[in-house]
Amino acid sequence: MTQAASAAGAAKSKSEKIAKASILDHDMETLDGEKVNLAKKYQGKVVLLVNVASKCGNTPQYKPLEALHEKYGKEGLAIVGVPSNQFGKQEPGTAKDIAEFCEKNYGVKFDMMSKIDVNGEKAAPLYKQLTSKETDPKFPGKITWNFEKFLFNRDGQVVARFSPRTQPDSPEVVAAIEKELAKKK
Repeated sequence: MTQAASAAGAAKSKSEKIAKASILDHDMETLDGEKVNLAKKYQGKVVLLVNVASKCGNTPQYKPLEALHEKYGKEGLAIVGVPSNQFGKQEPGTAKDIAEFCEKNYGVKFDMMSKIDVNGEKAAPLYKQLTSKETDPKFPGKITWNFEKFLFNRDGQVVARFSPRTQPDSPEVVAAIEKELAKKK
């Protein structure tokens, strides 16, 4: 076997391992500054991961996201908001500003991570993996705008991706969530 073929085989093997591992196996920080491993924190849960912003036309989606959290949280659904300022600079605030805005305006109680980039060279590793064709072949592609949604099953695998305009309480999102919640571990 040539050195190049060996290297190509090793790279393929590595990307296959990454793809099979939980995409949620990343460390992030909450708005409160607490470091968390998403795979450990959300082990056995169905997760709806959403990149969010406070000054966007889609910002009212916080309300149905919180309603989903309230309705399905006890059944194992975790809503995770991930602020990003990459789209129209619509999330300019500090972690404290974001937390206060979400609580005051939408009563948000679901988990919120610290502000990150979701596209480009400085994108958080989680989002690099989510958007990569190699590691997420079913749902690859750049994040298009604020409030793009990824649904993970209880094993931490992406099972659906919804556009920013798709409302969190739309029949298609609710049906996908309920389908995954029905699959008990």
